[in-house]
Amino acid sequence: MNILILHRIPYHKIDYHRGIDHDAHHVVYLGTEAALSNIPAALRCEKWQRPGVDKTDVEAINVITERGASFDIVLSLSEYELMSAAIVREHFGIQGANIAQIERVRNKLLMKQIVDAAGIAVPHNLCLSDFAMTDQVKWSGKTVLKPVDGASSENVLVFDSIAQLRDALAKRNVGIALVDGGDYQGYEVEQFVSGDILHFDGLMLNGELKLVVTSKYVGNCLDFAKGQPLGSVQIDTSDELRDWSLAVLRAIELNTGSFHLEAILSDNGLVFLEIANRVGGAEVVASVELATGVHLPSAELKAYLGDAVDVVADAQSAKKFGWFVFPGHHLGQPYCVVKNSDRFKQHELVVRWNELAVDQPLTKHITYQSVEVPVAGIVSSACSTQLANFMRDVFATIEVH
Repeated sequence: MNILILHRIPYHKIDYHRGIDHDAHHVVYLGTEAALSNIPAALRCEKWQRPGVDKTDVEAINVITERGASFDIVLSLSEYELMSAAIVREHFGIQGANIAQIERVRNKLLMKQIVDAAGIAVPHNLCLSDFAMTDQVKWSGKTVLKPVDGASSENVLVFDSIAQLRDALAKRNVGIALVDGGDYQGYEVEQFVSGDILHFDGLMLNGELKLVVTSKYVGNCLDFAKGQPLGSVQIDTSDELRDWSLAVLRAIELNTGSFHLEAILSDNGLVFLEIANRVGGAEVVASVELATGVHLPSAELKAYLGDAVDVVADAQSAKKFGWFVFPGHHLGQPYCVVKNSDRFKQHELVVRWNELAVDQPLTKHITYQSVEVPVAGIVSSACSTQLANFMRDVFATIEVH
């Protein structure tokens, strides 16, 4: 089989060789020079470099056409290139998820409309253009402005009131260049719903929920974008949580592949936040594998290739696992110093610990990669509460300068 992979996520986060037999298939990785540099040199494959100046799908279509190549399958496991893969597939008539299917797991307005129509609670929401044109809004209080297809909480802002957001829009001082320039396309406004945020990570195979692991955030992604540490601990998946996640997956019609689903545990029950047709970031993949023995990217790749996927539904260890990351992108400096971490590194709950040396550079963009942030770790215990309390102690003690 001829396989094209739009390569963006660092290779070690996916380990493609675990899900694709590179000796049995002809595999081509298409990516920028930087992206291709992390593919193991010994891996049997072709590496096609793209300039990285135009859209991924445009450059992919161009190079495939120029080379007169043909592929049986086009894959991307990156949130940012799922749509590009769909566009390439449709352009060349290749099997796999089409543009309309990917839109359901990329467009936050559309996914909420679909889930709401299925009778599942969602925050009240409007596209920014409609919000700006009407005084009739179904909610009050805190209000969220976010990109329709964003990730990692980039350009997500919370306003104390609807009036505060309207004032910022009128004065063009929201703080997002496109919005302040009058371009409201690609942004939505929604009701801020209070509560702990849960994330569900797992695998769908031919419409069947084969695996789901439920976790609760310690902190939140928005605060991480602003410079606060973030963590997550696995909790028990009750029948109610499993049924809720399956209802969302069926509404979205995500029939095959990995998923990362987020919900707010409000006073009135679960409220849908968003869903993605890919594995979760940070150390979600590693934590799920430690708990279940299932490497989600490998299982997903095998499913896309039509290979047998050996997953024992919901077979989890007695232990719970969690992960945490400290941000560095907000510091505005090329390097950092980590203080007060020594007493945690060898703690009995710690499974893995990553810490940047003083001469290792920081990234300037938001990242959850454990090898790119100042401090990151994976922890384990039989008790979710113990893990969460340990993380809070870590967050309160460690300093990054």
